Amino acid sequence: MTTDVDALLRDIAIRLRPRAEELVAPLVTSMREQVPSVWAHDDLTDLATESAHQHITTVIQSLERDAALADVHAPPAAIDFAKRLAECGGQITELLRAYRIGHATALAMVQREAARLVTDPQLRDAAAARLTAVSFDYIDHTSEQAVMAFQRARDDRLQKRLMVVNEASQRIGTSLDIGRTAQELAEVGTAHLADFVTVDLLESALHEEDTPPAQDALAVRRIAQHPLEGCPQGVPTGHTHSFATKSGPAKALAAGQTTRHRITTDDIQAWLTDSDTFKRHLDDFGTHTVLLAPLWARGKPLGIAQFFRHRDAAPFEDDDLLLAQEVTSRAAVYIDNARMYTHERATALALQQSLLPDRVPRRGVVETAARYQPSSAGAGVGGDWYDVIPLSGARTALVIGDVVGRGLYAAATMGRLRTAVRTLADIDLMPDELLTHLDDVVIRLQHEEGEDLDEISATCLYAVYDPVTRMCSLASAGHAPPAVTLPTSTGNRTHSLQAHFVDAPIGPPLGLGGLPFETIQFELPEGSLLALFTDGLIESTTRDLGIGMTQLLEVLGEAGHPLEEICDRLVRTLLPSRPADDVALLLARTHALDAGHVSTLELPSDPSAVAQARTYTTDQLAAWNLDDLAFSTELIISELVTNAIRYGQEPISLRLILQSTLTCEVADTASTAPHLRRARTFDEGGRGLFLVAQLAANWGTRYTREGKVIWAEQLLPGASPAGTT
Repeated sequence: MTTDVDALLRDIAIRLRPRAEELVAPLVTSMREQVPSVWAHDDLTDLATESAHQHITTVIQSLERDAALADVHAPPAAIDFAKRLAECGGQITELLRAYRIGHATALAMVQREAARLVTDPQLRDAAAARLTAVSFDYIDHTSEQAVMAFQRARDDRLQKRLMVVNEASQRIGTSLDIGRTAQELAEVGTAHLADFVTVDLLESALHEEDTPPAQDALAVRRIAQHPLEGCPQGVPTGHTHSFATKSGPAKALAAGQTTRHRITTDDIQAWLTDSDTFKRHLDDFGTHTVLLAPLWARGKPLGIAQFFRHRDAAPFEDDDLLLAQEVTSRAAVYIDNARMYTHERATALALQQSLLPDRVPRRGVVETAARYQPSSAGAGVGGDWYDVIPLSGARTALVIGDVVGRGLYAAATMGRLRTAVRTLADIDLMPDELLTHLDDVVIRLQHEEGEDLDEISATCLYAVYDPVTRMCSLASAGHAPPAVTLPTSTGNRTHSLQAHFVDAPIGPPLGLGGLPFETIQFELPEGSLLALFTDGLIESTTRDLGIGMTQLLEVLGEAGHPLEEICDRLVRTLLPSRPADDVALLLARTHALDAGHVSTLELPSDPSAVAQARTYTTDQLAAWNLDDLAFSTELIISELVTNAIRYGQEPISLRLILQSTLTCEVADTASTAPHLRRARTFDEGGRGLFLVAQLAANWGTRYTREGKVIWAEQLLPGASPAGTT
């Protein structure tokens, strides 16, 4: 019987060999009907057909040679089919189902052929039993090989996908720049998924607005695009365009789901044709598939990335869709971080710029120029500031400071401290006393904010220049001392000595409390150059601090250049293109008021000195051609001298200063200052300071180490009120 069965199976194989091609068709038809997902890919369809043909050929040849089917290797096409199914994201159950259906169909065809050839029921049953046993051995053996190939391909696919995601994590989000981050996404997309990638962001997202319900179209801006060489490009980067609400991108963005679309010459979607040129390119280049990946972060839509493919004949698969979804979801978080940082930086920078002086005040006794350079986008806006404050007696205060920290809070704190400095400067405090009060302000801010003592801190340098005495007084709260260049004259030419840093004690930073500050005084010859700066000017991660200090002094030591040019040269020489820290720079060239602009008279503590002071003032005004101010100035001098004689202590002095205003000063050694009050109808006194306040543009009191000075300023004839202190 065994011999008869073997002969029968060999005879069946010989009869079926010429009909192998026609046996493939019903087998493929069964697979197409019962495993339809396989036929969604053209290359899988071809491999499935070839695999069926090779399976049938292999079985027929083995039966002809009486070879054991259990020892036969799976046909190459079957292994390729398993690998490709894994690469397409197919499931192993689909592979096993295809094997089972193919096996059942082939077995049924062979059994029908055996029934047609044999009339002996016993032989027919024995052949069927033998055929069933060997076919199961064959299917078990070859399917095991196919499953192993499938698993290896699946592992390779997952490994590749993981590598792409890791690469995307490393390449995307290297900066806090929106355009750069979007460009990195486009470059990763063309490296692994597509031939051309575009990134469009919603205009509402770029302007930090809530996305309104779209009525007719979504307004977007092309932030980045990256085509492979020779690929078509759409709208240029930076261009604003729109997507209709029923278009593919708008639907994908609204749903937050990645989708793919086929592109055919006969049916190019309207949302793809942003220009006639791009439409023509789509046709010419044979772009056949587009994958739309919405960019969502923190529950809000930001925009959409479009992946086009034309060089790779295969359309986007499920695995490509998942990969694009993972990459874009990560990129969306980075873009959102960059978007929020950009918005905060722009707000902080706008706040800081609004708090800094629009223009540096220009007074005849001090010529100034300043620069503020924000840090690079990745570093964040800091709290550096500078200020030039006109003071009484033709003096000028120069301020430079730096709030510890970055961002909007640092800029706001800088504004509060700058306002505090201006308020304290208006009281005419000595530099060390001003910094002591400013230190109290910072400590008060710390307690109000509920932060630790080191959360709010700042450095500050406060200097006052007096053009009458040519003395500069300064104190530092943790801030680097200024650099100064002293001029010297040889004949009719002025040369600059080598610049040097002022040897000044550096007090503690603001916010520590309880520690003293110290004021130093030094003389500045006329034409001296004083440079106040924050540490970002001389400190750098790529340069030694000593080199920065040396370069600063070298630039300052070159005489004869205008201050604006010196500022530009310092910025070019010392700062990189993308500084890591904010920089504030303030330059001041000093001038002096000579004897022709200052007149001083010592007065006795006697009521008769009032008439002497009036006569002296009238004569001096006549010499300065200011007779129009004689009447008002006499009244002011009379009241100030009378108060000094009545309430002050000797010595008493009168000083007249002619500069952009006429300043009258009366000094004595008493510490008690008069104050403005309302005089009643029958009061004999109390109206003096009221008259002074009415006649003068500004008036006030300042304290010195020796006592106090009461001063009043008047506008010169034809001068604008804007020129007052």
